[in-house]
Formats: sequence, C-alpha cells, structure tokens
Amino acid sequence: MGVTRRVFLQAAVAATAVGATAGVQTAGAGAASAASAAGDVVGKVTVGYQGWFACVGDGAPINAWWHWSANSGQAPSPSNTTIVAWPDVREYTHTYQTGYAALGNGQPATLFSSYDQQTVDTHFLWLQQNGIDTAALQRFNPNGSEGPTRDAMAQKVRSSAEKYGRKFHIMYDVSDWTNMQSEIKTDWTNKMQAHTASSAYAVQNGKPVVCIWGFGFNDNQRPFAADACLDVVNWFKAQGCYVIGGVPTWWRTGDRDSRAGFSDVYHAFHMLSPWMVGRIGSVADADNFYTVATVPDLAECAAYGIDYQPCVLPGSVTGRQRAHGDFMWRQFYDHVRAGVKSVYISMFDEFNEGNQICKTAESQAWVPTNSGFLALDEDGTACSSDYYLRLTGDGGRMLKGQLALTATRPTQPVVSGSGTGGSPNTDLALHKSTSESGHTQVYASGNAVDGDPNSYWESTDNAFPQWFQVDLGSAAQVRRLVLTLPPSTAWGARTQTLGVTGGTDPGQLGQLAASAGYTFDPATGNTATITLPSTATARYLRLTFTANTGWPAGQLSGLQVYSG
Repeated sequence: MGVTRRVFLQAAVAATAVGATAGVQTAGAGAASAASAAGDVVGKVTVGYQGWFACVGDGAPINAWWHWSANSGQAPSPSNTTIVAWPDVREYTHTYQTGYAALGNGQPATLFSSYDQQTVDTHFLWLQQNGIDTAALQRFNPNGSEGPTRDAMAQKVRSSAEKYGRKFHIMYDVSDWTNMQSEIKTDWTNKMQAHTASSAYAVQNGKPVVCIWGFGFNDNQRPFAADACLDVVNWFKAQGCYVIGGVPTWWRTGDRDSRAGFSDVYHAFHMLSPWMVGRIGSVADADNFYTVATVPDLAECAAYGIDYQPCVLPGSVTGRQRAHGDFMWRQFYDHVRAGVKSVYISMFDEFNEGNQICKTAESQAWVPTNSGFLALDEDGTACSSDYYLRLTGDGGRMLKGQLALTATRPTQPVVSGSGTGGSPNTDLALHKSTSESGHTQVYASGNAVDGDPNSYWESTDNAFPQWFQVDLGSAAQVRRLVLTLPPSTAWGARTQTLGVTGGTDPGQLGQLAASAGYTFDPATGNTATITLPSTATARYLRLTFTANTGWPAGQLSGLQVYSG
C-alpha cells in the first residue's frame, strides 16, 4: 500500500468537505478570540497528568508506594495514606494489595501502579474514548531519588500517546526546586527535549509545547525572583518552544496569590493558564470568577497577543463540591460563553487532592470499608465511575462548537440502562464479529475492532457505496460511536461521508444517523464521533460509506460503540 492514499487531497476537501459539526452554532461567537489558530493546545482540552503512583514490587526504580502512602516503604492503609479518594481499578490488568480492609462488595482493596505500561495505556484509551486531546505530564525536580522513575514515566506516556492518537507535552512544576534556574535547562536539553521527536508530542504554532507551572506564586515553595523566572521563559523561547505559564489566579492584578512585580514574566509567555484549585467550589463561585477573572483575563491576553487556557475543576470529592457534575459543567458553560478557546482540566489522576476525572469509586461498594473515603454518589445521586470523563468529553464538544452552548449539562451521571455497577463507557464493539461489503488486500473488517489503532479496514476501491457491520453479540443500548483512522500523520486529513443504521434483526436495520460528512484529521487524532439523536437499542450496527476525499474507498481503523 503506497503512502499516496494517506495524502490529503487539498482541492477536493476544500471543495466538498462537510464537517460533522456543520449547522451547529459555535458558542461564544463574537467574543474574544485566541491569539493563535487551533493547534495541539489552542482550541483543545488538556488534562494534567501526574503519573506519579508506584507500588512496591512493580519494578519502578523508586521501589516504594509512591504517592499512595505517607510512609512509602509500607503498604497504604487508613493510618498510612496520602489519598482522599479511591480509584476504580476494574480495568487494570495488574494491581497491588494494600493494607486496607476489603471493599464494600467484599473484593480485595488493591491499587494500580503508574509504572505499569498497561495502566498508562488504559488512561490514554480513556482520553481517546472521551475526545480529550492532550495530556500535560507533570515533571517535578527530577534530580533526586524520584528522577529515574519520572524519566521512565515520560517514555511510558509517550508510548501510550502514540498508541492512542493523543498528544502530550512536558509540564514542569517548579515547586521546591532549589536550583531550578539552571537545572530545568539542563533537564530539557539532556532528557526531555528528545521526546519532541515523537509524532504525539504537542506542537503549537509550529513549536514544541512546554509548560512551566509555579512562577509568581506568593508562597515559600516557589520563592524565585522575577528576573530568574523571566530568564527561564526567554531561554525556552530561544530553544524554539511554545511556552505556557501555569500562573497564579490573580496574575493580572499582581496581588493575593501573586507576587508583585511579575507582570513582565506573565506577559512573556505564549499562553497563560491561571490556577483555580482551592479558589472555587460551587456554581456561585464559578459565576463570580467569570466576572472578576475570566472576562478581564481574556481581554488582557488579547491586548498582549497571549493565548488563554483557564482551568476547569471537577471539584473535590472530600469537600463535596461536585454536585453530581453541575459544578464542573458550570465552568465549561462560563468559559464558552466568555469566548474561551482552550481549557486545562485539573486534574486527570489527582487522587491525593480528590479532584480527579479518572475512573473513581462510584459507591461505597467500591470503597474499602475502613477507609472513610467518599464515593462519587456522596450527595445521593448515583454516578458511574467514568462520569467525569464523559462530562469532560461533552464539555470539550461544547468548547469546540460541536454542541450548542447550554447551561444545562447534557451528560447523565449514569447512562440509562447501564446500572451503577456497570461501565457505560465500555467499548461494546471491541473484538466482536464483523462483516463487510468487501475489502482490499489484507485490510479486512476485523481490523476495525481489534483494538490496534494502526490496523484498519479498507473497502473495495472505486465501488461506493460500501458498508461495514458489527455484531455486538446481544441487544444493547447505543448512543455514541467513535470512528478512527490510524493516528500517524502519514494519514492526511480527509472527510468521509457515511450514515448509520442498526437494529436487533440484521435483515431489518433502521436509520440511526443520517448520512453526513465526518472529518478525520491527524492533528486531532484522526477521530470522529457520532452521537445518535437518541439512545437506540441495537445488536447490529452498519456504517454505509458513500464518499471519501482521501481515497476512493471506505476506511476505518477503529469503531468503538458506547452506551453513553
């Protein structure tokens, strides 16, 4: 197969491409615009990724219960812990026994290790499934005992991002880094810069992305002088990097959590991402910050040609802030109505502070009985463990104009028919049987459900219409389909026109989604999502392809089917 079939046919796309979001009014139109065009961070949803959990016996150089225990040489337990929420570990192939009592359902209390590649793969699969674009890998001072494990985590994140068509970048956290001014430069030059060679490394305005979090904060953990900080920012810019500043909430006014005299430092960044954890905790707080921070921040950034990436918080589980998603959705709504183009989710896997979107214990049945931890249903509303991933996915679609601006969250805490013990974000099509109208060479339909993002189905050439069908094995509730092409940039952008039919009888399939054009772009993971107008009951799903601007055949490396 020649590379030519992956090449973007510019003239054809310019003349005929019809985006999957055609006809949807872009929210925030006419408001302040980003200084830069869309890239891997502008116009995207980025999540903070800690990747800092290890367990004794996992093979990590640190050989400790890293970030799980106060005394990391001993297994975590109620008297030896650093976490405030319990992860849902059902999808990890390897977990580690703790000192906690069994879960409420009698299962052993085990935890995952970030050092296991399958853990990181699982996390990046969840990012892919929920349309989350980019992960910012947190990197603290790497020169102590944690360094070798952090170095290894960068490689593991790179591998998973490449595998699942996501982007990643390094986010330096300068907290407690005594010799930061010189050592951060050495670390980038000798170690982290090598990762920019990855096709998955985030690029903005043609430059590799680096974030530096912590300059200007008015506390003892980050006591750096303004001139030292400005030197570091300018050094990274001289290396050809696009530099994001993780800055204090009140960077613009230079008071409260911000040191005075840092205006030149803040204005030197290409993008500013003000910190919000601990600043807001309710819908009313979010609305207040819309007025006193977001709107004037956007105006300031626009005046200086700086991109803007405010935080969105799921809220603290311990603090009972989440309000079954209303708190997080209100922030998405406020940002989009203000004209914000990019957001930073704080955080993906922050079980230490309890503000994670990663799959989390949904009820006391999934929490150790002697832990005292709250679950996602703490306010009496049942929430599936993946709820905040799904909520982030819908918030991202509203940010990008794929959903109309709405103050009412469209995401239900539990998908109808899934039950609180189920996983509504499980791919119903994975490894299921398939059929097809035909294929070329070795590119058969089974390739689209094998879980490998690089294998694919390609129909018979020059013979539209062509179809692909999957048998889910039994009737299921279906609401969302995620279609992918291989994430490699060799697969140039293209638009495929297709419709969806389905039902419980393969001989009587009804229309579920009318034929439309769906754009696949390697810059955004070569992924298209079809959300059905309403939940359908189906065992058989058929995609009928009638056009492809990139090659005269239907092409599909992945079909993922979800109940919500």
